[in-house]
Amino acid sequence: MKFKENCSSCGVGLIEVGYSVFPCPNCGEELIGRCKECREHSTQYVCPSCGFVGP
Repeated sequence: MKFKENCSSCGVGLIEVGYSVFPCPNCGEELIGRCKECREHSTQYVCPSCGFVGP
């Protein structure tokens, strides 16, 4: 199971229903966590491994 504690955009803990966790679409090395709010508002995130910026 993939595990990420905090949202990669805002840093909030991923405990609410509606969050997602997935590997970086560019490098696949780092897990990206997205809280419900950031997903709904398309808030940008940056992969700490490769610098990929995603919505």
